[in-house]
Formats: sequence, C-alpha cells, structure tokens
Amino acid sequence: MIEPRTPIYRWGQRVWTQTDLYNDGTFPEREPDDLLQPAGSVGEIVRIGVHEEANTPVYLVQFSDGSVIGCFEEELRTEREGSPRAGDPGVL
Repeated sequence: MIEPRTPIYRWGQRVWTQTDLYNDGTFPEREPDDLLQPAGSVGEIVRIGVHEEANTPVYLVQFSDGSVIGCFEEELRTEREGSPRAGDPGVL
C-alpha cells in the first residue's frame, strides 16, 4: 500500500481558488458543470481528507457563502493576487 502524500495546507488556513470550481456531480442539488466558486474566491480549510484512489490530500474548504467544497492542492493557493483588504468581496 502506498502512503498518502503529506498535505501542504493545514486546517484553519485561509486559501484562495486558483481555478473556477465546477460541479463534478457531487452536488446533486446543482446542475452538472454549474460554477460553484470562481477563481479568486477565498475560503478556510475546515477538514483534510485523502482521495482513496490517488492517495492525495483533499481539502474541504468553506467559502463565505457557506458552501463547503472538496478541493485538490492544485486548485488552491495561500495568497491571492494583491493583498486582501477588509471589505473586499469574499474576504472572511
């Protein structure tokens, strides 16, 4: 058995989406391929799991609209373009 890769992000960390996040079918109340969060959205990691088949970390990220979405590392970053300012849309 291959050990899961060590997560690079931690629980409670603020992250931004690097790409648009679309419904891959895991949100049955939404249409397939609906935009869930646009690139640049800010959220907080609320749980870290492992994608069983790929042995890679999956981060559950809660966004300012209350949605919680599973994200891979390549879909996230720890800083957004420019410095976040209070009052910016999506800043927690």
